[in-house]
Amino acid sequence: MASSPMASSTQSPRPNLAFRRLRGQRSPGEFAAAVRRAAREIGERVCCDARYIGRVEAGEIRCPNYAYERVFLHMFPGRTLTDLGFAPRALVRGRGVRAESPSAPPVAPVPPTPPTPVPATTIHLYESHPTGSDPRACDPYAVQTHEESDVQRRAFMTGSTATVVAALGPIGLTLGGPAEAAALRGRRVGDAEARAVETAVRRIRLLDDRHGADGLYRRAAAPLRTAYALLDAGTTTRQSTSDRLHAGAGELAISVGWLAHDSGRFDDARSHYAEALATARVCGDAALEAHAFCNTAFLARDAGRPREAVRAAQAATRAARGLGSPRLLSLLALREAGGWAGLGDRAGCEQALSRAHGLFERGVRDEDPEWMTFYGPAELAGLEAQCWSALGEWARAAGHARLAATTAAAQTPQFTRNIALYTAELADDLARAGRPDEAARAGLRVLALLGEVQSSRIQSILAATARVLLPHRGVPEVNDFLEGHAGLPRAV
Repeated sequence: MASSPMASSTQSPRPNLAFRRLRGQRSPGEFAAAVRRAAREIGERVCCDARYIGRVEAGEIRCPNYAYERVFLHMFPGRTLTDLGFAPRALVRGRGVRAESPSAPPVAPVPPTPPTPVPATTIHLYESHPTGSDPRACDPYAVQTHEESDVQRRAFMTGSTATVVAALGPIGLTLGGPAEAAALRGRRVGDAEARAVETAVRRIRLLDDRHGADGLYRRAAAPLRTAYALLDAGTTTRQSTSDRLHAGAGELAISVGWLAHDSGRFDDARSHYAEALATARVCGDAALEAHAFCNTAFLARDAGRPREAVRAAQAATRAARGLGSPRLLSLLALREAGGWAGLGDRAGCEQALSRAHGLFERGVRDEDPEWMTFYGPAELAGLEAQCWSALGEWARAAGHARLAATTAAAQTPQFTRNIALYTAELADDLARAGRPDEAARAGLRVLALLGEVQSSRIQSILAATARVLLPHRGVPEVNDFLEGHAGLPRAV
């Protein structure tokens, strides 16, 4: 899904005094200039200004996006994000652009305990948040790695619903059935329910980033049903709460749609994306509409409907023009490029790729949506590789796929699923470019990651690579890859 807002702007009641102390005697503008210089030193581009520094110090930005994180840790070596005064990323992985009500109490993490029967709309998240000087304190993926047992990894490999539930615990809202949903009719819905929906979105995204979609999709459908039951049955006390609930339900529909998409359930994904789009239209939410059309374009490309992919990407661009996020427009240009490549229109593809690069170079903004945390240099290179692959330029595609895989491993190692995807695409491009030994070595690296990642997309790429490499089984590396691939458990 990976399968992405870049900056988290949910308000915090407490100013970030630790960050203010680090600024020292420099003005916010001078400190912002130092941040930009540090970014250039490590090859990042951030649009940092005095306003951004002020928002950090005021506590409005609870945890920076990954680009700013790399810059800040470069500026202050030996410190963690917690030392810089930021909150754990697991608390802000949802839609940061939708600030919670200042009066709403913070969501408290729930300690790991055995699952117990819960009321119809209660949410449980079984994740801990380290504190203090632990260098993993602001890395929810490190937290997950600590929590994940061999049983949990096997749960994702087998795809057994019962085993996944046992390994993960309840990840979100649940309803027993239509009768319980009907019983909610007329009940008052408030901040607690809105936060529960938002938290379910965050948890699903974190799990997908680490594991891929296959073991998660069916389990994630339960909180989605509950979110829409709340919309249908309840009355809200404030318009802001209603807006948050609609936005959260729409984002949850997109997240579940992505899980269906990445696990090869294209019809289910199309239905979920359409549901999110309808929700966006009902509440006039341009950001949600752009996100829904963005994913629809990606799905249409994968489903062999490239012209629909172009139209959906263009519709997303129209919705996103007033949102102030060049990075979002860059991603949408890449979605359009993928559609043009699928149509065999090289000129249209190159024009869209040029726009994507130009917009990407304008850097991150406060307005970047939180779901776009995945979109950095690695994803840019990976999506461009897919375009050249669709146009049959295998060597060029392999170059971009290699860049994507190495960049992801260096900059965002927590996105295990994406690293596996880029490396699988590299293996396939190399195989089709006539470099079987290199392709097999890349394929073996993917096989090594499949103990913790399960994605039908990656499995299908590996299967295609194996078919291409079959005539080269006399090459030792190829034979090792083919034997390893043949030993993979098959989906039932």
